[in-house]
Amino acid sequence: MIIAFSVTPIGAGEGVSEYVADAVRVVRESGLPNSTDAMFTSIEGEWDEVMAVVKAAVDAVAAKAPRVSVVLKADIRAGVTDGLTAKVAAVEEKLAGQ
Repeated sequence: MIIAFSVTPIGAGEGVSEYVADAVRVVRESGLPNSTDAMFTSIEGEWDEVMAVVKAAVDAVAAKAPRVSVVLKADIRAGVTDGLTAKVAAVEEKLAGQ
């Protein structure tokens, strides 16, 4: 499965990059395939391992912020691996063929 999620500290002021960095650090240290862009961090793996990483990332932000908002989107597709790169590669291939 692939989970795309964002964690936002509430009540922590306007600049939140320090908090986001704490969450992304947890994801990267998990060893699971992941990518981060301006809006979401995506992580790929089995349900329990991915959800444990999301929880740990939220906990890292909650350790410093009085309140945390989480947005989560999941793509659950049995038998698929390397979806983080394969999905993007398929689109890029189509674009290159135009």
